Amino acid sequence: MKNKLLWIFSILLVAAMLLSACAPTEAPEAEEPAAEEAMAEEAEAEAEEAEEPAETGGLMIPDIEEGKFNVAVVMLSNHDDGGWSQAQWDGINYVAENVDGVHTAYMELVAEGADSEQVFRALARKGFDLIFGGSFGYMDAMEVVAEEFPDTGFVHISGYKSNMTNFGNLFGAMEDMKYLAGMLAGSRAMVDGADKVGGMATFTIPEEFRLFNAYALGVQKTCPDCTVDIRWIYTWHDPIIEREGADSLFDAGSHVVMTGADTPAAALAAADREGVFGINYDWIGGCTLDECLTAPYWVWGPVFADITEAAMAGTYEYGWHYFEASDGGLGLYGFMEGQEPQPGVLDLPEEDVQLVRDTLAAMLAGEFTRFDIFTGPIYDNQGNLVIEEGKSFQYNDIDQFAPGAPGLEAEYGMFWWNENINADLPDL
Repeated sequence: MKNKLLWIFSILLVAAMLLSACAPTEAPEAEEPAAEEAMAEEAEAEAEEAEEPAETGGLMIPDIEEGKFNVAVVMLSNHDDGGWSQAQWDGINYVAENVDGVHTAYMELVAEGADSEQVFRALARKGFDLIFGGSFGYMDAMEVVAEEFPDTGFVHISGYKSNMTNFGNLFGAMEDMKYLAGMLAGSRAMVDGADKVGGMATFTIPEEFRLFNAYALGVQKTCPDCTVDIRWIYTWHDPIIEREGADSLFDAGSHVVMTGADTPAAALAAADREGVFGINYDWIGGCTLDECLTAPYWVWGPVFADITEAAMAGTYEYGWHYFEASDGGLGLYGFMEGQEPQPGVLDLPEEDVQLVRDTLAAMLAGEFTRFDIFTGPIYDNQGNLVIEEGKSFQYNDIDQFAPGAPGLEAEYGMFWWNENINADLPDL
């Protein structure tokens, strides 16, 4: 009986399959438009991920942490370069240690231009909420990517551009510290019977004119007869070129050389000579040699933390964020709380050292600003009056060449050399 039933069931199953094969095929039901749209978006996202692998230009893109506010900093050189990038590395670590609910990451050795654009885009696609770009040459790339990712915050360190929505500019009044460093350089030269100091400038941008003019104005305070020699090195970070620039300045008779680049080349070159000094830049830990007179440096941690907290709250205004010495983001090595002056400062005239201390105290209290440094009368090295007595540069003048950008016109601008600088203006 069981076999008979099995035989009948098999006959019915075969018949059903034959009928199904002969029947016309029905068109599938049309999917809802929303479903089609969602599938298209998912396919597009998958395609984008395929185009932008976890490794971009040989650089691994870090992951985010779900449920946290994800912040990244992109750096030009290695994170322990002893200068600019290491100061930013310290800054992002400060955020990780002091801001709750945040995950931080960093990318180092990211070249300016197309490489940085790929990295910014990859970080935004990964889901980072806030991205700091740590080099002047990242500006245009970050501007492009910010337009593509309106829900991501982009903060460019240095530069001058902003879209006023999610892409902003960040810098600080480092001219304050360079001005004080100039006072020390002039005083050191005066004591040692020298009449020339030097400076290594990076690129022909307003920032470098501003910083080295501030340095020269400081030199003028303590050594009125000193001249300032300038070398353009056209790099932010190249230990060999920076060392060659420092050697060139010392060989030409500079008694103190200040760098505008990343590495401690100025003090290293001084250490190979007798009785001369270097002034390093950027990082608090970059002035360890006795031949380092001082070092203006950045303290990015509190600044990064304030921006991160405001971005988390949705209150950060992406524009032109230019902080003062009184905001805690700047330092002069050997003169900040808890620090001891470097050996090259110890035998300087007390009135010169006190001038540095008093001016620094006024800066930290907000009573002396970058605009006070650039207050007339100031003459250029061609004998022209740059700004008359009683008048001061304004923000648009300090950060641009005249005539400035539309809507941000500069009356004076920064394309000039102070009267004690022994250098021609470069071709722009």
